[in-house]
Amino acid sequence: MMKQIKRILTGLSLILLCFTLTAQASSEVYSSSPQGEPQQRWRIAYYQGGGFDDYYSYLAATIDGLIELGWIEPVELPDFSSRDSQALWLWVSQNVESERLEFVADGYYSADWDARARREVRNNLISRLNHSQDIDMVFAMGTWAGQDLANHLHRVPVVVISTSDPLRSGIISSLDDSGFDHLFASYDPGLLPQQIQVFHKLIGFKRLGVPFENTVNGRSYAAMDKLEQASIELGFEIVPCYTQSDIADQQQAEQSVVRCFEQLVHEVDAIYVSVQGGINARTTPTLVSIANRNAIPTFSQNGEREVRYGWLLSLARRAGVGPEGVFLAQNIGRIINGAKPRNLNQVFEGSSNVLLNMKTAEDIGLYLNAELLAAADKLYWQIEQPE
Repeated sequence: MMKQIKRILTGLSLILLCFTLTAQASSEVYSSSPQGEPQQRWRIAYYQGGGFDDYYSYLAATIDGLIELGWIEPVELPDFSSRDSQALWLWVSQNVESERLEFVADGYYSADWDARARREVRNNLISRLNHSQDIDMVFAMGTWAGQDLANHLHRVPVVVISTSDPLRSGIISSLDDSGFDHLFASYDPGLLPQQIQVFHKLIGFKRLGVPFENTVNGRSYAAMDKLEQASIELGFEIVPCYTQSDIADQQQAEQSVVRCFEQLVHEVDAIYVSVQGGINARTTPTLVSIANRNAIPTFSQNGEREVRYGWLLSLARRAGVGPEGVFLAQNIGRIINGAKPRNLNQVFEGSSNVLLNMKTAEDIGLYLNAELLAAADKLYWQIEQPE
């Protein structure tokens, strides 16, 4: 089994090479490091759909990448326990030193997962980009932000970060073409298919529960297209349960996920835990408890931290989001040095780890044979409480 799992990871990674060959040539024309004497500082703004732990992590990783490449003077970023990207943005705007970049203090925008507020925030930001001429680049964090700035309503360079599937959500035209001269979107197309294949190989489920919001964005977050394709190829049934995710009422989103878990544990033999608004530090202990006491194996789409918190399995890029932060910083540097965002390689490729929580395996009575243990790259021996 271990060899088969490794072949899955290696094979899917090799497939990604065909998407990058053309783009790499154009990426290499422009240096990712600072060149010559700075003429002026690039003024950067930030836009997110709403608060989300991953956005904080990706923002920190991108800043660290810019430090590594020399765009920012070395500084140790604070670790805000709140995982509040606004707090981090304000700290960066006030504390980092750079002759080439300015993180604009009043350039932070968030729709707070409110659809009505989203329209107003989007319009205000685009109006500022067109008329104030005080923003030279935008970090668009997540699907909402990427969708709102992937258009011809402005021409300011946009770097889209931390989206589950920018292609299916309509942000980019294809893996090798964003569709807009000013748009670049980092994309890891191999990770989600790997996750599904590894979960099925290790657990062998027949009925897979998937709680998700039944919207275009919700389906994108949950990688439903990839799940549906895998269900045909691997011979399992998807049992959906519809939640609410991208809404301003966080309590309502959380309650919808809890209800789905309470329903699904009686209908399925495994649950795929996708990224969504109702799954967070408050709900995770409850959701893990529901799954574990009903002996339901779980797979978290969201990586190492979630396995520490009690989900049975996940697949995560080695070294977390750090390498992708460097990848983002490299392309930000190329844009500053004159590259057209549309011409850059959008595909991030990284190697993956299989993560397994041994305490959860014990709680659900999962038989851990030698092959399954050998397939796991990292083992966790207890269930930690989310911070």
